Formats: sequence, structure tokens, C-alpha cells
Amino acid sequence: MKYRKFGNTGVEVSALGFGAMRLPITDSSDSKSIDEETAIGMIRKAIDSGVNYVDTAYPYHGGMSEVLVGKALQDGYREKTMLATKLPVWMVEKEEDFDRYLNEQLEKLQTDHVDFYLLHALDKNRWKKVEGCRLLEKMKEAKADGRIRFAGFSFHDDLETFKMIVDAWDWDFCQIQFNYINLEHQAGMEGLKYAASKGLGVVIMEPLLGGKLAAPPVQVRKVLPDTKTPVEWALDFLWNLPEVGLMLSGMSTPQQVEENLVYADRSHVGMLSPDDIQMLAKAKNVFDTMAIVPCTKCAYCMPCPFGLDIPKTFEAYNQTAVKGVEKARELYDTLEKKADACRKCRHCEKECPQHIEISQIMTDITAVFSDKEK
Repeated sequence: MKYRKFGNTGVEVSALGFGAMRLPITDSSDSKSIDEETAIGMIRKAIDSGVNYVDTAYPYHGGMSEVLVGKALQDGYREKTMLATKLPVWMVEKEEDFDRYLNEQLEKLQTDHVDFYLLHALDKNRWKKVEGCRLLEKMKEAKADGRIRFAGFSFHDDLETFKMIVDAWDWDFCQIQFNYINLEHQAGMEGLKYAASKGLGVVIMEPLLGGKLAAPPVQVRKVLPDTKTPVEWALDFLWNLPEVGLMLSGMSTPQQVEENLVYADRSHVGMLSPDDIQMLAKAKNVFDTMAIVPCTKCAYCMPCPFGLDIPKTFEAYNQTAVKGVEKARELYDTLEKKADACRKCRHCEKECPQHIEISQIMTDITAVFSDKEK
């Protein structure tokens, strides 16, 4: 395993981090139904192979991810790795909630401290809550009493907001969405370089854009040389950059763990040639002409009170750009509730880290598939 300096924290982190957001499940309709034996085996395999950063969060897998990670880190594995989890800022109503959630998380994780603690999914609105509930002061207190070692935040908003938050406090690290498609989306390349220049360790999430870059459209695959898999090209793009501290992968199968370990073991800064970088820029241009909805399938929008499977509805809609409406309809027709079931309550829009105007897009989707029926 290759390791990298992590900002000014004084620690080195593995190039690959284990993200516990998309663990294997036994029931596709119930995210809480984690396949414990397989998931624990995957996490321990990664740690045995040198991964020293395991990331989870309060809401992952309906609140069960932290419990699973806590079990996986028994039998001496907690001492072999650094642990990251996140405060659900949107659930905080008063200052005292910080300690209540953190202490609950420590109990679920079966540990007395978290190495990397993040304020989860900050944006303009949640920053107001951070200030109003004195969460930065609470983070400082938790560092002082040893419950957390390093304080950071994950982010979903625009570049200006990102820089404002970076400059607002003496952070140890941050976590941003970034890949060869999202060069100017949210924090983007400029935000990555800005945070690194301030001494923050930078964690990358969504390196495969919710799986879209693992199995990209045929037109994109034609641009990518077959000397590497699409996954390799996407991950190598990140490891090539000196500002990247570590890259999180939400691995769902033992095979993905095995493959990513191989990729990480040969990673290094400067591993791509100028021609490789130009090729990925071309792949981005092709991809951008097809990406109708920038959904990463994080499922923060779920469950919908009216029964829609929002991520799968978007998946069907996105397929119209690649396969055409007729082929996309094959997936759309498997949905129990169609886009016209949306009642525009906008609850999902408040939760969406991509800030997608879901209610309006559902109207567009209804029109596209209704037109085809006519």
C-alpha cells in the first residue's frame, strides 16, 4: 500500500480509504440489511492489506453502517486503522446535540475516540446552523477531551461557499466530491488546490461519480484506452494529483476490494502523462453531452413519501441520452411509481447534496416518457 502525507496533521494515510456507505446488503429494498459476514471480511481484508482509513457516517445504511464498522474493528483491527465518521448537522437543533450524537456514535463504533470527525455535508444553509449551535466550539472541546483527534467537514455547495468555510476555522482536513468529470462542480479543482494550500488534508469522495465512471457510456469508453479499465483511469486521475490526500471508495463486493488494492498499490503522484490527461479531458467533454441529471445515487433523497424511487427514475432518464427513449423505457417501466407520482413537496430537494431541482425534473421526465407513449 502507498501512503501520503495528510495536510498538516502529521499523519500519513493510505492512498485508498474504505468508504462504508455502499456495503453489501441482503435485501435490495432495505439498506439496513447489511451482509455482516461479507462486509466485515471486506473491511478486514482492506486493513490487512494496508488501508488505514475507514470512513462511515451517522445516516449510512439507515444508521447501521457505524454499528457494522464497530464490529469490523474488533479483534485488534481498531488499533490498526484510523476511523472517520460524521455529525449529521441537519439533525442538530441545539448545542447539546453535538455531544449527544458524538457519544452515541462512539458507543455504536465501540471506541473511545474518532480519529477524523466531520461536520457532514456542509452548504450555505447548514453553515448557519454550525454558527448558531456553536458547533466549531464543540468540535474544539471534543478535540481537547480526546474524543476526536482531527476536525474536518464534508462539502456540497459552490466554490465561493467552500472557500468561506475553509477560511472560517483552523480545520485539519476536508472531504470533497471530485473526479475527472467534476473539475468545476462544487469545490472542483480550484477548491482542491485552495484547501491543500491552506494545509488541510483533502479526502476525495465520489471518485466514480456514483458508479457512472465505472461503467461509462459506450461513447466515453471509446475515448478511454483499453490499457486500463474505466475504474483505473478514474482513480489514477486522482492519485496523479499531489493535493489529493486519499481517495475513498464505497466498495460493495470483495472483488472491488481486491481490484482497488491492486490499483492503490501502484499509485503515485505524476503517474499520468500529458497525453493521458488530455485524453481524460476529451472523455469529460463526451460525458458532459450525455449527463442530463448529475445524480450520484447517494439516496439521501430517499425514502420518498409518495413512493418514488428517485435515483432509479433519474437513471432511466439519463439513459435516454445514451440509449434513446425506447431502450430507457425498459428500465422506466420497472418502476412501481412513475415520475408523475411526484407531488412537489420538495423534501428530497432539501436533502440532495447535488442541489438537483428534483420536482421540476420529474415533470420533464413525465413529459419525455409520455411523449413516447403517444
